[in-house]
Amino acid sequence: MRAILVTVLGLAVVAAVAGPWLAPYDPAAQDLALGAAGPSAAHWLGTDDLGRDVLSRLLAGAGSALMWPVLVAICTTVLSTTLGLLAGYRLGWVDALMMRTVDLAIAMPGMLVLIVVVGVLGSGYGWAVLAMAVLFTPGDIRVIRGLTLAQRELAYAEAARTLGLPPSRIMFRHLLPNLAPTVVAGALLSFVAALVALAGLSFLGIGLPAGTPDWGLMVEENRGLLDLNPWASIAPAALITVVACAATLLGDRAFESLSKGGLR
Repeated sequence: MRAILVTVLGLAVVAAVAGPWLAPYDPAAQDLALGAAGPSAAHWLGTDDLGRDVLSRLLAGAGSALMWPVLVAICTTVLSTTLGLLAGYRLGWVDALMMRTVDLAIAMPGMLVLIVVVGVLGSGYGWAVLAMAVLFTPGDIRVIRGLTLAQRELAYAEAARTLGLPPSRIMFRHLLPNLAPTVVAGALLSFVAALVALAGLSFLGIGLPAGTPDWGLMVEENRGLLDLNPWASIAPAALITVVACAATLLGDRAFESLSKGGLR
């Protein structure tokens, strides 16, 4: 099962990196005479209403559909892990201030805030990525902080403090490896959440500009072609679903596997 999940995500990464070169046609090339054509030997997934090859646009759009969520996951993981460790280990006013801020952030309607931010500051994924990194981090901070509270009371952490090791070394050299299962699983879940959220923004028309090869945008642009060439809309939606499910399941497997490593 794990090999299948890794293969699916590996193929998605290849498409994201080399998609524009693997595309059989120019994803922006239009041929109105072939508009909304069904699958054929020349166009395996048919064309959209402007005669653009669907497969080529899927490959070209893999980069924006996947790389931005990866960036969100990296930012969220780094911020939540660092701040969660700091709050859970230092305690005191640092923990109190951070937790009250986290409570306030979690109470905000995330998707609504995201829509407002992108709608006010302009289309494109730049502001959306920044907003999601801020919105996704608080929940993960609370998880990491709770685990840190438990780990800091164990014998190995007490021994490190007795030896006079600096707090930064104890947190990142001794505590962090034991939080690895949760950190890795959380990173993959953040990727999935960002993938779905960015696709949703594009579907609402406030993500990338119209005509840009992107999976979420393709679903919205081609939903009127379900009677003529349903693959123009179904294929990008299916890819989003498959990648999201594969990343979620791989996160579960990674958590189980890393958890068996025990304390370091």
